[in-house]
Amino acid sequence: MRILLSNDDGYFSPGIAALADSLSRIAEIEVVAPERDRSGASHSLTLDRPLMVRRAANGFRFVNGTPTDCVHLAVTGLFEKAPDLVVSGINHGANMGDDTIYSGTVAAAMEAYLLGIPAIAVSLVGREGVNFDSAAAVARELVERVTRQALRMPFLLNINVPDVPLGALCGSRVTRLGRRHTAEPVVRSTNPRGDTIYWVGAVGAAADAGEGTDFHAVANNCVSITPLQADLTCTSGVNELESWLGS
Repeated sequence: MRILLSNDDGYFSPGIAALADSLSRIAEIEVVAPERDRSGASHSLTLDRPLMVRRAANGFRFVNGTPTDCVHLAVTGLFEKAPDLVVSGINHGANMGDDTIYSGTVAAAMEAYLLGIPAIAVSLVGREGVNFDSAAAVARELVERVTRQALRMPFLLNINVPDVPLGALCGSRVTRLGRRHTAEPVVRSTNPRGDTIYWVGAVGAAADAGEGTDFHAVANNCVSITPLQADLTCTSGVNELESWLGS
């Protein structure tokens, strides 16, 4: 199996190093990741300038663009043969609920999915970022499972792993995305020149975090596995909109 690895934390991050070390034991891997931290880049493509691909001393390739750029370049022109699977991560921090809309980690996996390649996004939930090996082991187990018994292709899975030792994980749960409250207000400050500047505020607390959600699974030290899709159509609103337009 040929696996493409990417992320949004940058090619130098400990998460992608742990992922590469783990998956290289069971598959042929290539790494194409951003040259710097692009957290929150969402599904943006760079269209206003050319992109460059360089290779680091450890063999990883890095791009002066977004996570989506990295996967798009790799799949559509960088390699002669498309990968069998794309794994994005391991992100330092959660990608649950509404976070998935902003996440560059999820976007890299989503780009693969849109290009017809099965993909997995993996995140380590915790501020400290200690147990990347736990998330790497979870990712390897999922890839091995896919190898043994393939899911209907393509698929897009969003994985969130609590930042605890592997032995402390309480299994895995198939979940849906929860929801957060509105984000906290922006933080206003002043720069050395006296100009008013703003920092985007913290994410809101979980609002929909009941049983069955990704928030609930992780809070109980379980790995959250959420199947995602790219169709944004609000199917429940189609009939109402047709009726409104026809009135």
